[in-house]
Amino acid sequence: MLTEYHCHVLPGIDDGADKVETSLAMLDIMKEQGVEKVIFTPHFYCHRERSVERFLEKRQEAFEAIKDKSPIKNMLLGAEVAIENGLSEVKDIEKLAVQGTKLILLELPYRDYADWMSEEIYNISAEYSLKIILAHVHRYLEYYSKEQLEKILSSECIMQVNNEAFTSWSEKKMVKNIIKDGRTIVFGSDAHNISDRKPNWDILQKKVKPEIIEASDSVLGKFDVKK
Repeated sequence: MLTEYHCHVLPGIDDGADKVETSLAMLDIMKEQGVEKVIFTPHFYCHRERSVERFLEKRQEAFEAIKDKSPIKNMLLGAEVAIENGLSEVKDIEKLAVQGTKLILLELPYRDYADWMSEEIYNISAEYSLKIILAHVHRYLEYYSKEQLEKILSSECIMQVNNEAFTSWSEKKMVKNIIKDGRTIVFGSDAHNISDRKPNWDILQKKVKPEIIEASDSVLGKFDVKK
């Protein structure tokens, strides 16, 4: 079941879809491209939000606006959680895990890597028994040194890759090395709209072997809270 692990489709909650019509158009494109399951991952920044609970309320309101009209019926709620100093101590942070699973999507900062980032990742994993997915790891080539990237990639985290990584020589090379090393990897469009950041599952299916995509799709079931 082709699974979208990272997208900004919910209307009006972040810098993704601006309205219901845009959300539904994005979902239409995804369905045409073969997507059968979608995990909605709106941005969560702890310094901007009043609380996790308030964020969850807003997320649910946005979901309610599209759930009955969505052409894709297999939908889960999650979040793209920005790693900030002290994130692991935020009340209810574990509730941002993907619905019904032990998976949580975290986004590294776009600045020099620091040890406190690793500490936050470890603390969230250990304190709440969650499996960390690191969002779009290929994007940090221009921000982190080779040694810093190696440290990130050698962690126990699942690596999330955006489909557009396969349109860049350097990013594609990095992702191929991650796959060659046998790391767990999941894919997402990171779609925000229907113009410059639209769903692009056609790219992935042209560039990646079916068995690699199938392995990505199977990850969700391995971290079901019932297991």
